[in-house]
This record gives sequence, structure tokens and C-alpha cells, in this order.
Amino acid sequence: MAIATVNPATGETLETFEAHDGAETERRIAEAAEAFHTLRSTTFGQRAEWMHATADILEADVDRAAAMITLEMGKPIAQSRAEVLKCAKNIRFYADNAESFLAAEQLADPTSVAASEAGTVWQPLGVVLAVMPWNYPLWQVIRFAAPALMAGNTGLLKHASNVPQSALFLDELFEKGGFPTGSFRTLLIGSREVAAVIEDRRVKAVTLTGSEPAGRSVASTAGQQIKKAVLELGGSDPFIVMPSADLEAAAATAVKARISNNGQSCIAGKRFIVHADVYDDFVRHFVGKMNALKVGDPMDESTDVGPLATESGRDEVAELVDDAVLKGAEVLAGGSAPDRPGFYYTPTVLAGLTDDMRIVLEEVFGPVASVYKVADREEAARVANQTTFGLSSAVWSTDEDEQDWFVSHLDAGAVFVNGMTVSYPELPFGGVKDSGYGRELAAAGIREFCNLKTVWKA
Repeated sequence: MAIATVNPATGETLETFEAHDGAETERRIAEAAEAFHTLRSTTFGQRAEWMHATADILEADVDRAAAMITLEMGKPIAQSRAEVLKCAKNIRFYADNAESFLAAEQLADPTSVAASEAGTVWQPLGVVLAVMPWNYPLWQVIRFAAPALMAGNTGLLKHASNVPQSALFLDELFEKGGFPTGSFRTLLIGSREVAAVIEDRRVKAVTLTGSEPAGRSVASTAGQQIKKAVLELGGSDPFIVMPSADLEAAAATAVKARISNNGQSCIAGKRFIVHADVYDDFVRHFVGKMNALKVGDPMDESTDVGPLATESGRDEVAELVDDAVLKGAEVLAGGSAPDRPGFYYTPTVLAGLTDDMRIVLEEVFGPVASVYKVADREEAARVANQTTFGLSSAVWSTDEDEQDWFVSHLDAGAVFVNGMTVSYPELPFGGVKDSGYGRELAAAGIREFCNLKTVWKA
């Protein structure tokens, strides 16, 4: 795949970039390795000062950065601005909390281990490679980079090939904030070159956000090298609606959960599992709101849904919908690509799904919702858990016992009750099953790429 900016609203190739050759890749890895020796010896206070300066840069440049995101991957401009500001918030969160998250701990009674002092310290690993996707071109990277650098690690970024401007923006960002040269470096390379970077002895760990096949490949290479890996892979998140739910609020939130980022989010609600007692009313609200969405130019402030990021992505969404329709699914809204330039797909709602349809078990990465009618909470949980994914989930119920039951019975990295899944700096983020392993964000996220070292003194 060419490293290029292609405007998804028009299909026009705006700029193509030369991939880094072997010599340039080597230079950048060496630069990151050298910077680690400097960065690890700085204080949390110094790193926090640089982090706050980096956040200042992002906030001052929010409009330009947002326009860059929308131009490269097509999300509505208001959502792009929100992404940039969320990055700044995450940077400040780790600037303010990293030291406490990585504070040394001492045993209250070291004599229990025959010592005068005993405890643990957290120390950085070194150079960490991040393999990142295009759907949140800045946020996906920042949620790794901010904790990694605050811990004293340095970072290498292999970004998706269709967001090179975002990748190069990030290449300069932390250095502009004051971090030592080489603390964070972008590698403009193809996916075939990733294994060699993981295998490099100077690279100590890898994190990937992306598809399940990409995760298996990266994890396999990291495992062969006995290197730490964190994987955030796909999701086909259930959004369960029970009889006690506020249906109007549930439907409005369901639409937002499904079409945010033009439907291209791992944690989007994708499968809407509704109790039979309220199914008709919920579907009526939901379909009406989906039909009312404005599809159009993502640079237009009034647009609700822009184009999908790539032509191949749009075609994959169409294939999943067409397969379901061919096998008997009912189209309640949308169901086709509009006749216009760019990679658009109409917000779609499907019902009457059966297990032989690909969309039942596969992740659909676009504004397409599947609705299921279930008889009780047991069937709701069975349908929710039937895919191989387990990233997040949402449950709408005002019955506290029922809420607790779903928290216990859903196979997912998170359960959001009477809301939609959102990633917050303050809460761990990650999944189970084929959605990956390890955690980002919160204290767990900064500790993933640190060595927990035991210290014992006689």
C-alpha cells in the first residue's frame, strides 16, 4: 500500500510520501535508543514540564491538526477537534500522575523476608515500537506515547500508510515540547518491515492497535523474541437494551455509539440486542434517528457522517451488508453506498439476522447496526458473547440486580451501564478473547512497559 494522503471525501490522492529506506530506518532506531539513555535519567518533574508544553502546542494548533485528521481519514471536523483536545487532556493526565503511578513501594514489615528494607520499583524498558491504525490518527498514538515517555521510555511509531501527515506531525510533536531529540520517532515503512524492527535488539517491546490478523502477526514475532506486547484488536460490541431502560435516551445514545467516527471505532456499539418487550419501540426510535442523520462533506460543521477512510474499507462494509441481505436480512434503514464521489456508505440498520450471515460474527467497520430481539437476559448475554471478540459492552437497565448480573456475565474488557463505551485517561482500556490483551490508560497503561523490580536489602 502506498504511503499517501487520499481524501476520502473525493477519492483524490493529495500527496504521496517516500518510504524510509533501510539506512533511514536504522538512523531513527539508533536515535531512539540513544535518547533513552538521556530520558531515563531525567526526573518526573522535568518530563512533566515537557509534557505540559506538548499539550499547549496541541491546544494552540487544534484547528490545523483537526483539519489534517479530517482530510486524511474523513471524520467530521467537530470530532477531529475533539480528538486533538482529548490528546492534550491525556498528555496532562500522565504529566500529573505518572510519578504516583510508578512510585516505589516498601514492605511494611521487611523482617518477614529477612531484610532491613524490601519492596519494588518501576523502571522503563527502553525503546517501544507502536504499530497504530488510521481511525484515530492522533489519539491512538498519544494514549501510548504519553505514558511511555513519562515512564522514561522512548517510542517508535509505525503508523497506517493512509495517514502519513499525521505520522509526521507526531514525529515532531514531543521534541517541540522539549523532549530530547529522538525520544519519539516516526518510521515511514510498510507492514512488511515491522517484523525486522520488532526483532531489533534495541527495541524492547511493541504495542499494536489494529486488526486481529495484524495482532497475531505482531504477537508471534514478539513472542519469538521474548518481548512484551500489548494488543488492542477488533471489537463487535454488544449494546443491550432491557425493559426498564429509558428507550428514548438509549436510542439516541445507540445512534451516537454506532456512527461516531463514521462507524469506524473498535469500541463502537455494533450489535443492538433488545428485549422483546421493548424491541418495537426501541427500533422505531433508533431507525428514525439513523434515517435523520446528515451524510456529507466532513469539513461541514453540520455533517453527522462523513466518508469511510478508504475505498477498500467501504467495499468491505458493502460486502458484509450484501451478504446478510442475500441470506434474508431485513434492511430497516440504508443498505447501500450513495451515488457520489468518495467512500461513503449510508447509515444502515439490519434485522432478522441468522448465524450463517458473516456480519453476525465479523466486525463491521462502518455505520451499520445489527439489531437482535431476545426473550430474556440469558439470551441477551448468549448473543452478546457469541462472537470471538470481547472489547467492551453497554447495558441499558435501571434494575440494579440486572446491571450487576450483566457485569458478571458479559465477556468483555469493560461494561458501561446506561451509557456508551468511551475511553478515559482515568480508566484502563483493553479487551479479552480475540480483542487482545494488556491494558492502556490509567495506572495499568503506564506500567505495561516498565520493569517491576524487586529490591531487597540485608
